[in-house]
Amino acid sequence: MKSMEFIVGAIIFAAGVLLGCDDKAQPPVAGRSALADSADQVMFHARFNLTDKGLSRAELNADSAYFFDDNTRVELRNVETTFFTTTGARDAYLTSRRGTYLSRMGNMVARDSVIVVTEEGRRLVTPELKYDQSLNQISSDSAFVLTEPGRRIDGVGFRSDPNMQNVRILKTKSGTTGMVTLPGQ
Repeated sequence: MKSMEFIVGAIIFAAGVLLGCDDKAQPPVAGRSALADSADQVMFHARFNLTDKGLSRAELNADSAYFFDDNTRVELRNVETTFFTTTGARDAYLTSRRGTYLSRMGNMVARDSVIVVTEEGRRLVTPELKYDQSLNQISSDSAFVLTEPGRRIDGVGFRSDPNMQNVRILKTKSGTTGMVTLPGQ
């Protein structure tokens, strides 16, 4: 009887081991960008000079650039863009984690932690920003925070030149400002 219990116990143990072997551990998969697999071309440390009628308007740099659609659409990673005035002086500096450059239209969309800082100290933070090269205009329909010495504005949507001297805010949520002197007082 003891040998029969031993055999039954061994069969149950073996069945448990065999059933436990069905969960095969999958080998680890290295994290890769799906963009690299489907891109027509991949470039590292990419640099683009955005011009308008021969005038340098911006210099776009990215850690990685993935080209699509006959090289007219470029998906970018770790974007840095320097904007210039018509005289060639540095105007503002943009950083973002991701972006898209459409070479046919000369437009760029910056996404994911977008920050623009001007030479005068204005700072804009937004999740997404568009740059229209032909209009030399930055814009967004997303929430944003614009800060400058003595003033802060929280809003949704704006249109502006890259230096943010002519800002049109679509919707203001809140804002603070320093002392305001009214004319004639």
